[in-house]
Amino acid sequence: MNISPDMQKKVGIIAAFVIVMAGILYYDLRDDSPAPVTATAPVSVTSPVRNGAGGSTGAAARRVGNTATELDPTLKMGPMLVTESLVYSGSGRNIFSENSAPMEIPKAIAPARPKGPVKPVYTPPPGPPPPPPIDLKFFGTATSEDGQLRAFLLKGDDVFLASDGEIVQRRYRVEKISANSIVVEDLTNNNKQVLPLLAH
Repeated sequence: MNISPDMQKKVGIIAAFVIVMAGILYYDLRDDSPAPVTATAPVSVTSPVRNGAGGSTGAAARRVGNTATELDPTLKMGPMLVTESLVYSGSGRNIFSENSAPMEIPKAIAPARPKGPVKPVYTPPPGPPPPPPIDLKFFGTATSEDGQLRAFLLKGDDVFLASDGEIVQRRYRVEKISANSIVVEDLTNNNKQVLPLLAH
């Protein structure tokens, strides 16, 4: 089989590229390979060591590296065995032990519910709602030629002049007129109200 010179050149370039990439991968992986783990003798800890923060750690696990040169990714069996040998020494109740003393729950001073039948609380029925206010305004008086006193009443933009006993807007009856107030009755609900004289 005849291979053209161009094809041979392409195959050579690809082969060179593969060899270069294999060398780079080998160089990178060779430095990151983990060191073999060697078995160490069991470490026994007689008492935990208290650090400055108040926690208890083993003597081998007390120092932590803080620079890139002190960080070691390899597995250390010594500190692991130290942590396995630590004994729980809390001062309170051990929630992981069935032999731990039960927790004391304080007793209630008074029962939550009273004993005996529950007596209903009597609430009187609500009374009728108060009558609506009379929407008339008293703003003055006038005396007619026959000496009868009349009151000026205002509702919105309408002005009314009424004397005792007269009905305004087919609803309000003027009962009594005085200098400072008048008594008006709402005929729809038999409601009497005193309207004071408006200050000028």
